[in-house]
Amino acid sequence: MTEPRFEPLADEALLRRFEPVLRFTRGEEFLPMDVKPYVQACSLWAQRPDEQPQQLVDAAHLDLARLAYPYPDEFGTIHYLQLVEPAIATKEAIFDHHERIPEAREPFRAGLGRLARVGYGSRLIDALFSISLLARGRVPGATAAAAARAYQRLGVADEHLYYGRVVREGGWTVLQYWFFYLFNNWRSGFYGANDHESDWEMICIYLAHEGTEDDATHTLQPIWVAYASHDYAGDDLRRRWDDPEVQKVGAHPVIYVGAGSHASYFSPGEYLTEIELPFLAPLVRLTDRVQRFWHKQLRQYGGETGEGAQPLSNIFRIPFVDYARGDGLTIGPGQARPWRTPYLLNPTPPWVSQYRGLWGLYTHDPFAGEDAPAGPMYNRNGSVRRAWYDPVGWAGLDKVPPPPQLMTQLLDEQAALRQRLAAYEAEIEAKAQALQGMGLRAMAMRTQPHLSAQYTLLQQQIETQSEELNEVRRAQATDHALLEALAYYATGLRVGKEEPLRAHLRRAHRPASAERLRFSRLAEVWAAGSIGLMLVLFVGLAVFGQQYLIFGLLASVSLFTVIEAGFRGRLTQLITSVTIALSIAATLVIIYEFYWPLVMMTVLTAGGYILWDNLRELWR
Repeated sequence: MTEPRFEPLADEALLRRFEPVLRFTRGEEFLPMDVKPYVQACSLWAQRPDEQPQQLVDAAHLDLARLAYPYPDEFGTIHYLQLVEPAIATKEAIFDHHERIPEAREPFRAGLGRLARVGYGSRLIDALFSISLLARGRVPGATAAAAARAYQRLGVADEHLYYGRVVREGGWTVLQYWFFYLFNNWRSGFYGANDHESDWEMICIYLAHEGTEDDATHTLQPIWVAYASHDYAGDDLRRRWDDPEVQKVGAHPVIYVGAGSHASYFSPGEYLTEIELPFLAPLVRLTDRVQRFWHKQLRQYGGETGEGAQPLSNIFRIPFVDYARGDGLTIGPGQARPWRTPYLLNPTPPWVSQYRGLWGLYTHDPFAGEDAPAGPMYNRNGSVRRAWYDPVGWAGLDKVPPPPQLMTQLLDEQAALRQRLAAYEAEIEAKAQALQGMGLRAMAMRTQPHLSAQYTLLQQQIETQSEELNEVRRAQATDHALLEALAYYATGLRVGKEEPLRAHLRRAHRPASAERLRFSRLAEVWAAGSIGLMLVLFVGLAVFGQQYLIFGLLASVSLFTVIEAGFRGRLTQLITSVTIALSIAATLVIIYEFYWPLVMMTVLTAGGYILWDNLRELWR
């Protein structure tokens, strides 16, 4: 990556020109803030392997300068900040939640239940995930209340700051906006996946020059924007600046912030977000392949189709709803709450580059979801974030030339292809002449018995030479087609034709549609209680009706499935799917039971058809 140039006035002006507008969900308690008072309220700790945590610096003496000190330690040591002491968290547990929401803002109201939006498998995995919180590392339940009180005590609730960084890489000028939140209360405040002290979020705006360097219109203009959001990566993170999904206030893009999670979204709504646990990854991949076969080969679809449709849930991912409604506070230029002067991260300050530890409590969570994040420069394991060292590649733009370079690179690619085609032509001519020479020698040998061995070897060489010639001609034909495609693309560029807005997207994240949210209260209650009821029924059958256990389980699962399909209005689809599944199962059983008779019948049928086809040819 090209080392970014430090131009304080120009960089700050660029950042302020496009600084975003953040729209929060009603009930959000933690807003972007300055890290300085947060660090001064924390203590610094070290967790060494197989030892009790040790405090390195207490809250009375820690600041950004001291945070940047080197703290060498043994392998496996985790350094972390701690805002809320356990004793304080317990005391704050009785703190009234409504007092934590300033200005008498209306509290958060959950929408339709997330479990009503997914199937039984996802609900079961979700139940196991919830149970695992009792055993694995987690942020204590009262910590959110204590963090909210600490946030108010710091007196920064009305002062909003972002950290700006400008990176120039590969012809792109990248504006990074980093937002620091004191606490992520997604789980305790909004029924999400996790809680953790501190939260770093980020968006990027990608600028490029319009026109040539000698042109009067040679100015920086926004081309792409990318929002960090949970496990989305690469192309799926970004949208083109002129995409209607990118809402703007003037030149300022609008971000809809997930309640508690602080993930960033382009549109307001409720997003079904599925968390994938690392140890379930093989099962997730297998289930995805089965779903693709079911949909593409068998043409069986479920849920919605068309624009805004969500991909079907994977039963081994854990479903959560991210509420990014945008009906709460708004921060940004022209809003009631503007940004303070940004803090520039060019050059990188020591507290960013020198401190590789966590910015909040380390909970020993094996899934890392409850552990605090590291700073903007680092991952939790201390490695450098790709979004930091390669922001262009992070959003999948490393394969996309900036507009001023596009035509030049296109012409260079065409020139390189023409050179390759000329080389192919020369190679084809040489190989064709050599092959014809071999053929002449072979024809001369056919009447010379004493050259039998040489003739056999020559035939092998002819086959090899013919295959090589065929490969070169195939590559030539492919490159000819590619050259034509490049010429067509260049013609489109010259007349101002642009690519489809979302051609780059593979897994677009969009809010749930009205159809997906059309559940009754009864359906929500059923979704919330069905898994527990099924487990209770299983125990009842195991204790009181062991002789009917298998039959009872099959009947129970069938009944639950029918009830679920009825709530979702999918009885017809269920009947079709069951019919296809039973047909496949019956076919497999027949093949297994009558394997050899079926093989014999197939061979006999094939033989009869060949005999009939050959005799028919003779009769003509």
